[in-house]
Amino acid sequence: MPDPLAPIFEVFSAIQGEGILVGVRQVFVRFCRCNRACRYCDTAEARAESATCAIETYSGSREFTRVANPLSVSQVEEAVAGLEDFPGLHHSVSLTGGEPLCHADFLAELCPRLRATGRATFLETNGTLPEALERIIGQLDYVAMDVKLASATGEPADWDAHRRFLAVAAARPTQVKAVVSAETTDEELLRLADLVAETAPATPVVLQPVTSHGGALTPSAAQLLDMQAGLLRRLADVRVIPQVHKLMGQK
Repeated sequence: MPDPLAPIFEVFSAIQGEGILVGVRQVFVRFCRCNRACRYCDTAEARAESATCAIETYSGSREFTRVANPLSVSQVEEAVAGLEDFPGLHHSVSLTGGEPLCHADFLAELCPRLRATGRATFLETNGTLPEALERIIGQLDYVAMDVKLASATGEPADWDAHRRFLAVAAARPTQVKAVVSAETTDEELLRLADLVAETAPATPVVLQPVTSHGGALTPSAAQLLDMQAGLLRRLADVRVIPQVHKLMGQK
């Protein structure tokens, strides 16, 4: 059977700037298409299908070649391997977007191939497609799941989908990230705490202050301290981590 195809926005090597693995080097495979439209999204251009995919020519160069979309699994596997200057340079392959789980068939073929060559798989997801996650959870090494708060995204939260998603994700090492804004409410944070405490209480939770964009305002230091303290009343591991790659000036 021919390889599955998917529209890929870019493939490149960089430092992970979010969550509990901040600072590690990864190969990023950014998929086109998303089922959400968060107002703070800093990769909104990946929500549409791009005619071409940008593939970094060598690790860290920020020089890219363009390849026509959609790409096959073999093409993505080759692009990832081409950025591996030496064994151990990259902690894992970040499957990001857009929303990578919009392409579950593709991931079901790609992830086993990556793992067969010794590359760990790290899924970055909006946490709203539990059925798609069920198809590939056994081929993931790490899951970074967003809980989308309406105060930050500008869209209604899907708490039921998040709960079902976390129940599946908890089979693998998982972190929950919630982007918070100056408008984030105590009620939202209470629902977040309930969600994690009742579904997978050992899961680390990261509060990520929004980088002001699209009308979402960054919370103050005092607000972040209050938010963290409130969650720590119910959860054991709550961290405040900004977008470190933005501080570095890295894409």
